[in-house]
Amino acid sequence: MTTVVSSSLREILTGDRFGYGAEIVTTRGYSTPGTVNQLVEMGSALLQDPRIGWISITDNPGGAPMLPPDWLARQVGADPKRIVIHLTCKDRNRNAIEAAAWGYAAEGFENILAVTGDYPTTGFGGTADPVFDLDSVALISLLKSMNEGLRVPGRKGAIETLPKTNFYIGCAVSPFKQHERELVPQYYKLLRKIRVGADWVIPQLGYDMRKFHEIKLFLAARGYEHVPVIGNVYMLNRAVAELFHSGKLAGCVVSDRLLEECNRYAKGPDKGKTFFRELAAKQLAVFKGLGFAAGYLGGINKAETFFEVIDLAERYGPDDWRQFIKEIQYSNPGEFFFFEHDPETGLSSPDRINPEYLRSLKSPPKSKHVTLGYRFSRRVHELAFHRGKGMYNLLTKVFARWDKKPGFMSRFSYWLEREAKHLGYGCQDCGDCSLPDTAYLCPMAACSKHSRNGPCGGSAGGQCELLDKDCFWARVYERLKYYGESEKMFDGPVVIYDAKLKHTSAWANTYLDRDHFGRELQKQQAASAVAEKPETTTKSTDPPAEPKPDR
Repeated sequence: MTTVVSSSLREILTGDRFGYGAEIVTTRGYSTPGTVNQLVEMGSALLQDPRIGWISITDNPGGAPMLPPDWLARQVGADPKRIVIHLTCKDRNRNAIEAAAWGYAAEGFENILAVTGDYPTTGFGGTADPVFDLDSVALISLLKSMNEGLRVPGRKGAIETLPKTNFYIGCAVSPFKQHERELVPQYYKLLRKIRVGADWVIPQLGYDMRKFHEIKLFLAARGYEHVPVIGNVYMLNRAVAELFHSGKLAGCVVSDRLLEECNRYAKGPDKGKTFFRELAAKQLAVFKGLGFAAGYLGGINKAETFFEVIDLAERYGPDDWRQFIKEIQYSNPGEFFFFEHDPETGLSSPDRINPEYLRSLKSPPKSKHVTLGYRFSRRVHELAFHRGKGMYNLLTKVFARWDKKPGFMSRFSYWLEREAKHLGYGCQDCGDCSLPDTAYLCPMAACSKHSRNGPCGGSAGGQCELLDKDCFWARVYERLKYYGESEKMFDGPVVIYDAKLKHTSAWANTYLDRDHFGRELQKQQAASAVAEKPETTTKSTDPPAEPKPDR
């Protein structure tokens, strides 16, 4: 029996031993106390076993309301440093999220998996209206700021620095995408998450070990090989395989070939029990062999089953995992891979990026999303909205004068802006415009989760999680790639929308530095002012701030 025990998740993921984590999904309601008691008992039993380093508790997965993860975490009553709480953005605005995070910190829960969350699928009286006030990148930025000492307005307008938290921040990435326009933005968004504060990574669900391994290859190629990656394993059964195959559960993928095998084994005498457990155990063995920090096991409702799968994984020979890699490659036909295939290992080659992808960067293909309207928008941006160029300085003076003395021209300008942007982009009049961030596609109008910092993990076959339109960020990617800008699509600062500006002129807010571009500029100027006073500065080991994009 392996005895991997540590006092905290942080120590497990940064140590030199392969650890195991277990997922617990709560229930909707507590009308069956026996079920709730079983969850508590299972969580306690898992943490009492030396093989389980931590348990991870989900936050309303699948978009349905359930008992909150912190409730179950308290009921388990174990060391909070061995519990991961999922924190999503779909049900709470930024104030409620921050309040929840303070509560977690006060109770000693440091391990947070920060994710955007699934789009709501049900609710009392109908489907709930989602929040998505923040996305996962902005949430990670908030948690990181809390770790550094969140600076907030205090009494009499003075800035107050709040006590520092000690969150160990996790993030997700979804590598199981069919098309380049879906997968590459996932990888670049992952880099952005790490730059703004994510400490560890867990992929969403799929059954192709080559795709899992590509995450580590990509991070290593970009200088982030030190970031721990957890291998994600979900033990299938026939019903779950069909659900994952349908594309109705965001970020969970089962290919046609794997579904066929699941259905075939499910017709056997044990209803596929042996096959499903061996598949899960083999995945754990591969993750260990490939140098992942840990394996994360879900889809199980009994503690004994967790232990059986781990025992099976540990009984395999030291090199069996190499053969398992070739067995567990259930990709879809024509699926895009970032790195070139290595037939000898069955994995991707770490030093050979997909040659077709490299050629396409030099000569981008035509895209239906690179429209005449997009070309025109880029030209207008260069003429009127590029800081310090074209008409920018003149228009800044004009809008400053109108701001001091509002009148007919300022009202007419706002009316013209609303009508033109609504006609051209479906503008929702948010007042804090992100069109330059998103290749002149409005995230408020065209993204189901209003994400301004990159794609969620929910797209399937190039379609939005809701399966009602093309993925917003896949469209953005194709536009930027056409102009040779895709590889730097997330190099800028985190975009956080300010609701105070809603139903005000985004043009005025741009020229008067009231939008997120202006706030970032003011932050950089304040940092520069502090840096010019060496007697008041302290040495920092933090990486340099991300560059501010043109406006």
